[in-house]
Amino acid sequence: MEWRLLGRSGFKVPVLCLGTATFGAGNEFFRAFGGTDVSEARRLVDICLDAGLNMFDSADGYSNGASEEILGQAIKDRRDQVIISTKATFGTGPGPNDVGSSRFHLTRAVEASLRRLGADYIDLFQLHGFDAMTPVEETLSTLEDLTRAGKILYTGCSNFSGWHLMKSLAVSDRYGWTRYVAHQAYYSLVGREYEWELMPLALDQQVGTVVWSPLGWGRLTGRIRRDQPLPETSRLRSKVAVDGGPPIPNDYLFNVVDALDAVAAETGKTVPQVALNWLLQRPTVATVIIGARNEAQLRENLGAVGWSLTTAQVARLDQASDIQKIYPYWHQAGFSRNPSPLARAGNTP
Repeated sequence: MEWRLLGRSGFKVPVLCLGTATFGAGNEFFRAFGGTDVSEARRLVDICLDAGLNMFDSADGYSNGASEEILGQAIKDRRDQVIISTKATFGTGPGPNDVGSSRFHLTRAVEASLRRLGADYIDLFQLHGFDAMTPVEETLSTLEDLTRAGKILYTGCSNFSGWHLMKSLAVSDRYGWTRYVAHQAYYSLVGREYEWELMPLALDQQVGTVVWSPLGWGRLTGRIRRDQPLPETSRLRSKVAVDGGPPIPNDYLFNVVDALDAVAAETGKTVPQVALNWLLQRPTVATVIIGARNEAQLRENLGAVGWSLTTAQVARLDQASDIQKIYPYWHQAGFSRNPSPLARAGNTP
């Protein structure tokens, strides 16, 4: 397993991380992902550790906290062997303060996550989303206090826009507080908007990207095909799950799948392995969160490491997945003095 530094820190993480959204099936949305119980979770953790993957990502909102509880039981008595990543911000109860990134809610959320996980500290704690109602200074000072108390070691955010992230980093710098070292963001071969603003920002500010849904919300599993019915176990059969994920036009999706099929045939790898390997070659990517309903899916996704696509194969996938940028990014692309972040990092422009 390859390891990479997480942003501007001395902390190394494996390039693959197991997501635990499949743990628990606590409501209709998460039942579409899977229903991993404690015994299955232990087995998945065992396989990950044998492969050198020791990072596990959760959130207090996954199945109403059941995901963290199951993860905590699955890693019991081996806390020192694993890296725990979790998140908070979204609503966890009916009260007016049971949501957001206020001092009140974040302090309670961290304590609750620690109880569910059976842990004394969280390695990487991230805000699950941007809370526009709470001053950035209040949020960041709370994270600083939790860090100084030893309850979290590193902080990050998730699903921020460029200005949300840059303002947060500037406030941290102003007061000498711990900066975000990670941004958990959606990025895939069928979702490349991350490259337009968040990637240049991450390169400039040395923020590591923790990629969620690298297979395009279950669309790049190799089982979604043109003019064929959806698999019985696909999350795309759930309207709640589809509405909660990124919209991807079918024509665009199948053009990308065609390119993935061609590269998979050349490499002898599977479609998801190729899609994951493509991400591992992109600048700023520190780790990619893989999901698994079962042992077979996990083992297949683990096969995305230990080899690399060629420059020509990456270029083919880039071309197939390229889309017209929105303003102001299409306008900025016409100023040749400013190369794309991919070109600056030595990838395909």
